[in-house]
Amino acid sequence: MTRTVADGIRPYSPQYPLWTDGATKLRWIALPEGTAIDATNPDRWSFPVGTRFWKQFSFGGKAAETRYIEKTGENKWIFAAYAWNEDQTAATLAPPDTGLKNYVEIAPGVRHNIPSVYDCRACHEGTGRDSVLGYGALQLSADRDPLAPHAEKVPANSLDLAALIKEGRIRNEPGSWRTTPPIIVASSPHARAAIGYLHGNCSYCHNESDPVSSVGMALNASLSAQTEDEQPVMRTAVGVRSKFQIRGIPPDHSLRLAPGDLAHSAVIYRMKSRDGLSQMPPLGTKIVDRDAVALISTWLNEEAFRVDATGTHAAVPDFSERNPIR
Repeated sequence: MTRTVADGIRPYSPQYPLWTDGATKLRWIALPEGTAIDATNPDRWSFPVGTRFWKQFSFGGKAAETRYIEKTGENKWIFAAYAWNEDQTAATLAPPDTGLKNYVEIAPGVRHNIPSVYDCRACHEGTGRDSVLGYGALQLSADRDPLAPHAEKVPANSLDLAALIKEGRIRNEPGSWRTTPPIIVASSPHARAAIGYLHGNCSYCHNESDPVSSVGMALNASLSAQTEDEQPVMRTAVGVRSKFQIRGIPPDHSLRLAPGDLAHSAVIYRMKSRDGLSQMPPLGTKIVDRDAVALISTWLNEEAFRVDATGTHAAVPDFSERNPIR
């Protein structure tokens, strides 16, 4: 693998990037000539056979790995990861069955793992749609969220939503996208950014059709939602009891996301955990995303006041051990 980007390969940048322990990322896509993405379902695009994606991960200014996926059949994708050498002159295929554990140091005592093919499939094939994360209408919208954690600049010549439409590389998309870029409708800027973060970092597993959909927690942002309360996260997580046992909290006394009560919010607890059993996401990160924890916490405290003012989520249990709303 070389650093030369071939003709026809275009960069892009999702507005809600996936947290990977502070890695700097470069991303590219190549669509086969004469083909287009099918956006009949605006939330779940279908990519033409032959679509390819690359994502390069760098820590401390040095490339560590480049991941590659390609659609080779109607419902088939292949996955590979390439490890960059110390002098940055070449990248070689990582062992597909095992990946490379502890390949490069990213913080004192913390080392980055390059995933196996199994690891790649565990995340990508939980989407209930084509195995692509971070490339969709919301992520590529020109209406970028100024509060999105770890936001990146849109690269020159990006194949974003506007370019896809202009160049005829997408079909069956809503006509409104030509004049009004998609956006998360929310009650506040913090709510918009928080829902967007959960969409970009959690919804590849937690959505309506993933392998753990029986849990009943959907954290994807829906383009069809007209208000914040219509978003899946509001229906399935905010004020909803959690089966996860938070340490130090009595059984059945925690919520998935508790407005104004961070101590009883299982999602917050698991975002802050890195013990291997409690942490979320379970793969791909060893360092807590403190900016995201702060954002979700601010949003939940805002939600507490919105509950008081409007009666929204009035069914939130009033645990006697609950912390006071603050």
